[in-house]
Amino acid sequence: MTDVPADPPGDLPEAADRRLAGGAFTSGLTVPDFAACLQMGLEPVGFVQGYCVMQWQWYGMGMTMGGYGPQFGGTPRGYAETWQCPHGFVSAEHRAWGQNYEQTWVEEAWTEGFTTAYGRLVEEAAALGAHGVVGVLDTEQPLSDTGVREFRVQGTAVRVVDGDPPADGRPWTTYLAGQRLAKLIEAGFAPVAIAVAVASVRVWANCVTQYLTEGTSSMYGGTTPGAEIEQTVNAELAAREVARRRILGQLGHDSLHGADMETSQRELGEGDVEFGCTLRGNRVRRFKAFDPMPAPRPTVRLL
Repeated sequence: MTDVPADPPGDLPEAADRRLAGGAFTSGLTVPDFAACLQMGLEPVGFVQGYCVMQWQWYGMGMTMGGYGPQFGGTPRGYAETWQCPHGFVSAEHRAWGQNYEQTWVEEAWTEGFTTAYGRLVEEAAALGAHGVVGVLDTEQPLSDTGVREFRVQGTAVRVVDGDPPADGRPWTTYLAGQRLAKLIEAGFAPVAIAVAVASVRVWANCVTQYLTEGTSSMYGGTTPGAEIEQTVNAELAAREVARRRILGQLGHDSLHGADMETSQRELGEGDVEFGCTLRGNRVRRFKAFDPMPAPRPTVRLL
């Protein structure tokens, strides 16, 4: 996955312009998180969001709008691994070979949808004169069963009281808010940006994987019910590794804080599976040594 575009897309819808021009500030923070932001000198200036809808579709096993799988003569990019049949038997019904391969076209389509929505979030924050966006939430879900997916990124834009704006004019972003953000800054780290990477690995099952997934043994021998399904295990591990490698490519000399990994799988029949992995976290940068924050002052006294 590539980094979020250096420049926001500059295509905010007219409704967003009207919302941002409303005057009063809005916030998506809870009351404790809002209070913690004020204690840190962060002043909320508005609730901002970005949205994008993307379409990509499967036309059949191993074939998508973005290209063809290896079984159709395509050349895989990224991770690929071949699994041969151990029986030496060839027939129309016997899967003499299988393959795991990274679906880079799926990853690229997902990346385009996410980075477009994220860029619009940053653009809205910049339009409000914000220095950063805290409490970011991102979601991705299908709109229909035709391959259409929506991407939504939202958070609360803030200014640093008496602070200078970012040197490049681009607000920083973080999933953190409230005490978690306060502890990060107290430890001497500043948020730079949210970091997200996605991986997609397809399992084109060979005969052994097919038999074991179905819970049966091979009539040709060589498989045992209850055995580990190595091809499937390797594919899931590869999806995790691809996501880790992609997110490390975004960090440069910075660190990842608060990492969260989600995995998913989609059954395609007869042992064929698509494994997905989404890894997200906070890209942070050290800017000072550990420095305890002042104790919070009570806003209400009970007499």
